[in-house]
Amino acid sequence: MPRRPLLIDIPALGAIDRTQGGIGRQLAEVLRSAIARGELTAGERLPSTRVLAQSLGVSRGTVTEAYEQLIAEGCLDAHPGASTRVVATLHEPSLAARRSSTGEADGMPALPESAAYYAAIAEQFAPLPSVPFSVAVPEGAVAMDDHWRRLSNRVRGSQVAAPSGYGAPGGLLCLREAIAEYLRKARAVCCGPENVIITEGTQQGLYLAARVLLSPGDAAWAEDPAYPGLTSVLEERGVKVQRIAVDGQGFDLVRAKEMCSTAKAAFVTPSHQYPMGMPMSMPRRLALIDWARKSGGWIVEDDYDSELRYAGQPFPAMQSLDSRRVIYLGTFSKVLAPSLRLGYVVVPDCLAKAFAGARALMGRGSPLTEQHVVAAYMREGYFETHIRRIRAIYAERRQALIDALQVQLPGLRIQPADQGMHIVVWLPDALTDVAVAKAASKAGLALRALSPMCSSNLTLSGLMLGFGGFTNKQLRDAVGRLRQVLEEGFQITSTGCSQVAK
Repeated sequence: MPRRPLLIDIPALGAIDRTQGGIGRQLAEVLRSAIARGELTAGERLPSTRVLAQSLGVSRGTVTEAYEQLIAEGCLDAHPGASTRVVATLHEPSLAARRSSTGEADGMPALPESAAYYAAIAEQFAPLPSVPFSVAVPEGAVAMDDHWRRLSNRVRGSQVAAPSGYGAPGGLLCLREAIAEYLRKARAVCCGPENVIITEGTQQGLYLAARVLLSPGDAAWAEDPAYPGLTSVLEERGVKVQRIAVDGQGFDLVRAKEMCSTAKAAFVTPSHQYPMGMPMSMPRRLALIDWARKSGGWIVEDDYDSELRYAGQPFPAMQSLDSRRVIYLGTFSKVLAPSLRLGYVVVPDCLAKAFAGARALMGRGSPLTEQHVVAAYMREGYFETHIRRIRAIYAERRQALIDALQVQLPGLRIQPADQGMHIVVWLPDALTDVAVAKAASKAGLALRALSPMCSSNLTLSGLMLGFGGFTNKQLRDAVGRLRQVLEEGFQITSTGCSQVAK
C-alpha cells in the first residue's frame, strides 16, 4: 500500500533512510534543522503522530519519540487535546539580522585580542612534513620492535588495561616506578616514583614548570637560541624572559647575572643544547647549581636527546647534582614515538603535589593503556635494548649525512655535536636561513631555520637538518637536492655563498 502524501512540506523528510537504525533520531534532526532554517515557522502546527507516521511509513511510536525529544529540547510545544506546534520564540534570526547585530560585513564576531597570538603559535607548532630533513618521527628501522607489539597486544587484551575510571593526576604508578628505576641507572637522577609526574611530553612539562614556579611579572633566564615552545610558554605566562646567548660551553651564568640579577628560574638544556647541540660544561653546571642554592631559584632541566650520544657515555643529568633545586624533564617522543604522548617531570618532594594539581587542571592524564604498555616495555628490559639499537642506527645515519655534506656542500660549516637526531649547518653571512628553508621546502625538503629561535639581540644564520627517520641513501639524495636549491637560488663559491636576486 503506497504511503500517503506528506502533510507538511519539508523536503528533507524524504531523505530519511529507513534501512538504517535510529529513524526517530533522524526525524528529530530533520525537524530541528527545518525549524532553525525557518522552513517551519514559529507557531506552525505539525501533523499528529498518527498522521505523520502514516505519511512516512513508520511506526507511530517512532514519531512520538521524535516529538517528545524536541518537546524536551524546547523546540516544540504540545498540550493534551491540542496540536503540536513550533515554539514561537525558537525561530532563528535571518542572516541579514545576524550580520547587522555583529556589525561585521561577513557576519563573523569580533575576535579577542589573544586570538591572533594563539593563532601564531599554532602556525609555529605546525609539524614539518615527513621528508628530509625533518627532525624525524621514529619509523622504519628505528620503530618499536616485535617485543613492543607483543607486549602491546598482551596488555590490551588483559583486564588491567580494560577501560575504567580516571587515573591519578601524577600518572600510573607502575610507569612512574619504571621511569624512576630507569632514570636512576641511565641518567643518575635521584628520585622515586613519588617524584615522577607523567605528562603528554616535554611541552606540557615546560608549561607545568612555568605555572608552578613562576608568577606573572617574575623574571626567568632562557637560552639564546632556544626552543620556541619554551619562550612561548614563558611569554604566555607573563614572565619577563631574559635570553642568554650560549657559547661553546653552553649557558653562561656570568652573562646571565649581568643581564638580569632577579631571575627566579633558569630554563636550560645542559645535556644537548637545543638547537645548537653543545653540552653545558661541568664548571658552568656547578656554578648554576650554586646560584640556585644561594638565591632560592629553580633550574628547569630539559634533558633533550640525552640518550642519543654517539661518542662515549651520555652525560649525567644536572638533577643528580641537586635534586632539591632542579626540575627534570624527559620524554618518550624521540626514542619511541611522538604519538604516544608520554613524557615525565621529576620534581622535588616539596613540589610533587603542586605539579600533580597543575597537571590535573590540564586534563585527566595520558591514556592508561599506553602507560601500561610503556611500563611493561621498560620493566622487562626491552626499552634499554631499544635505546642501544637505535643509537647505533642513528650514529650511522648521522655520519652518512655529515659525509654527504662535506663532499657535496663543503661551503657549509657543520656545528660540532655528537648526539641527538639533527645537526646544524652554518650559512655564510650573505645568506638568509629563512629564505633558504623556504626555497628548500619547494624542493621537497623540510629544514628549520635557526634565526627565528633567536632573540632580537642575536643574529645567526643556520639550518637544522634532521636525519633520524631517513635511510643513508635518502640523506645523500636530499643533500644533492639541497645543493641544487643553493645553486639555483644562491651562488656557491669556495669561500661561501651569496644570495642571487631573482
